[in-house]
Amino acid sequence: MTLEEAKQHLVQAWGTLGSSWGVSRTMAQVHALLLVSPEPMSTEEIMEALQISRGNVNMNVRDLMDWGIVRKILKTGERKEYFEAEKDIWKVAMQVAKERKKRELEPILRVLEEISTIEADITDPKVKQFAETVDNLKKFAGNADQSLNAIIKAEESWFWGGFLKMFK
Repeated sequence: MTLEEAKQHLVQAWGTLGSSWGVSRTMAQVHALLLVSPEPMSTEEIMEALQISRGNVNMNVRDLMDWGIVRKILKTGERKEYFEAEKDIWKVAMQVAKERKKRELEPILRVLEEISTIEADITDPKVKQFAETVDNLKKFAGNADQSLNAIIKAEESWFWGGFLKMFK
């Protein structure tokens, strides 16, 4: 397998996995392409490599920039915009964890906090069961939030050291 074939295979596989991670296949492919590219790429280069439209590239690059894992690069004397992905996979994982926490966990924690103060007869079995379910969800989501905070703040060596201790 040549280097180009290997890159193409990785881009396709990353795209397929992207849908399992909750992002579009194309967004994951753009990320993978920029991740394996040794140099920043222009919109036109991304379009050509993935055979997708300018609008599709722009939308997905903008989303990746919003996630904080792709950045715009300005080259002196060039009018084109170039883009590169963060190459440090630990930083990518931590940034994705922060974004998922912000986009997914924090909103449900707010909802659970709001609905945990329902005004109803707590002696009613339906109300009691609902309140217990909400309380259990709050505990679980709170523990997940604390765990993610610890991982996000952790250094890579600390994380792997602790992770490996679990298996000893």
